Amino acid sequence: MLLKSQCYIIMGIQMLLRKVKKLIHYKGKKYVCYIDLGMELIRGKWKSVILCHLNNGPKRFLELQKITCGVSQKVLNEKLQELERDGIIKKTTYPEVPPRVEFELTEMGKALFPSLAMIQSWAAEYLPDVENVL
Repeated sequence: MLLKSQCYIIMGIQMLLRKVKKLIHYKGKKYVCYIDLGMELIRGKWKSVILCHLNNGPKRFLELQKITCGVSQKVLNEKLQELERDGIIKKTTYPEVPPRVEFELTEMGKALFPSLAMIQSWAAEYLPDVENVL
């Protein structure tokens, strides 16, 4: 048996779905709204961390791996490829021996960072019981 509050939630979702006349199509996937699409691009534990570090300037792969504290080489490589594919970061390979590779934010990535900073401020203000562990 559903509680009254659960019924209201279900009714609200049903009303929302009726109002959604047109889904957003992007790279073969469907999204309910632009927030849904935007969050898909930065979803996951490591993408926002990578973006925060790249906001301070270009970084090499090993430097990113060291400052992200705990990400495996495989996962870091996958997340960097996804961010590059989505146009949020760019990878520059220099013709040197050994090759030097740097990652940096694109204009699109730089435009995204103020939103991440707002989420950070929101979390700091409304989630005060977070323990800082270093």
